[in-house]
Amino acid sequence: MPDELLLKTERFSVVRDSFVTSSGKTKSREIVRHPGAVVIVPRLADGSVCLIRNFRLSVRQTLIELPAGTLEAGISPLEQARRELIEETGYRAGAIKELHSFYLSPGILDERMHLFLATDLVAGDTALELGEEISNLVVPWEEAIAMIFRGDIQDAKTIASLLYVQHAAKE
Repeated sequence: MPDELLLKTERFSVVRDSFVTSSGKTKSREIVRHPGAVVIVPRLADGSVCLIRNFRLSVRQTLIELPAGTLEAGISPLEQARRELIEETGYRAGAIKELHSFYLSPGILDERMHLFLATDLVAGDTALELGEEISNLVVPWEEAIAMIFRGDIQDAKTIASLLYVQHAAKE
């Protein structure tokens, strides 16, 4: 059965999708269809990390996050990661590597997040989109991890990405 379109926006759509269960019954679910996104862990030469303070209208708070952004049609995740890093932090990466990808909330959302590590950073000007309220927050790596456990960082992609990089560094 094809998806039933319920809502179409500039960045995502909401559909009703149906499937047949193992018992033969038809079930429906509403799903947010999203083109995917990138999240970047910018590591500076001294080992610190560049987080951002980002006002999120959906929760009416400024959250501490990693730079990230929605994939644009025709642009690879790698190129999108480079663009988002510059746009949101001003940093240009001499080296950038995809580490992993994951789903944020697969119970309702098909967004796949591509995780990148950016190093050999050179500072520059940001290129914020109209309406973005973002500022850099550079902290030592250990402080960023501590911020997760204190509850200062509440953004899921940031928590997952920092802990992934933390664990990968131990291997």
